[in-house]
Amino acid sequence: MAGPIAPGVKVGVGLLLACGVITAALAMGLRQSLGLFLAPMTQAQGWSASGFAFAIALQVLVNGLTQPLWGQMADRIGGRTVIMIGASLQVVALVGMAFSDSLFWFTFFAGVVMGCAVSAAGMPVVMASLTRLLPERLRGRATGLGTAGSSFGQFLVVPLVAFGISGAGWQVAMLVIAGVSLLMIPLALPLNDQAAKPVAGAPAEEKAGVALRRALGDPTFWFLSFGFFVCGMHVSFMAVHLPGFVASCHLPLGVGAAAISLIGLFNVVGSLTAGELSSRWKRRELLVIIYAARGVLMGGFLMVDKTTTSVLVFSAIMGLLWLSTVPPTVALCARNFGTRWLATIFGLVFLGHQIGGFTGAWLGGVIFDRTGSYDQMWLVSVIAAFGGAFFSSLCRDGPAAQAPARPIGRVAEA
Repeated sequence: MAGPIAPGVKVGVGLLLACGVITAALAMGLRQSLGLFLAPMTQAQGWSASGFAFAIALQVLVNGLTQPLWGQMADRIGGRTVIMIGASLQVVALVGMAFSDSLFWFTFFAGVVMGCAVSAAGMPVVMASLTRLLPERLRGRATGLGTAGSSFGQFLVVPLVAFGISGAGWQVAMLVIAGVSLLMIPLALPLNDQAAKPVAGAPAEEKAGVALRRALGDPTFWFLSFGFFVCGMHVSFMAVHLPGFVASCHLPLGVGAAAISLIGLFNVVGSLTAGELSSRWKRRELLVIIYAARGVLMGGFLMVDKTTTSVLVFSAIMGLLWLSTVPPTVALCARNFGTRWLATIFGLVFLGHQIGGFTGAWLGGVIFDRTGSYDQMWLVSVIAAFGGAFFSSLCRDGPAAQAPARPIGRVAEA
């Protein structure tokens, strides 16, 4: 456990947290706004809605598949450089999407290039950088703030983008988003988490291949990955299908929009709370409670009458549990596998989240098309939640597998 931080370091810690949180907020908010372009772009370009949706689904898969690769690069050259590359790729992707005159090129820029950009400048790399740069007692708070910032970015940026589309048109709005993405480049400057130079007489540094083999051979890695699969399945299912489910219950359209907004707003509270608890309490038990609470909540929601009140109450409580899995999952990765290759290993765990996300979005649509109802998908989600709780209970939550790496960058120097 790291000792108290000297007074002179407090400004550096505040700057690190602020830049990490704002970067995560911009990355998540700008990415979540892409769905707003479906109607105006398909109308203007004559594309099918399914073609547009496939491009965004491809982005999710590319994000998950490339996350470990960008994580490996961040572990080797530092998160700052990787986030800057990701921001640049995001600009290229958005400009390409704005000027695409065919669905093929739109799919390339929105699915492949944007998927790589989201991986490089997204939450896993930011969280890994903050975890390495800060002492252990502040890591849970940092990941909680970063996760909350992502949700607040979604809550704040998406309405602004919608306003821009209605006022200036979809193409101008997309180019403005591209310009805003450039802000992530200077925000990444303090996130300089390059490995410190070897100290004479210090133990040899663990190689990436050794660390990966150690993680992949550890049951805790797979338990965490399955839990994150469940989390991704829940998040994507509700993000994509909750408005449609609300409409199928013959409730006003505004209720569906309000439900998604409430989830994002209450997730700020849930993520901050989970971040604090991850620094003060057993992370394993916290994950068990979160997944089990999701199962109880969704099971209860499935059985009650669907009214405006019940939908909004469900959404607010679900928001508290939405991404609150991230801080304890990052903390368990750091404690079990160390921080040197954290972006790589957490990137592999995050791949499970994205595969779950693809599954939730796709399976929800398949079940509804075949049955005309989402009831079976809700039941699958309830069973998966308790499965996530069970596997989380099997995770090891003891001391770190190797000696904690000494803080580096500005915090260590101060």
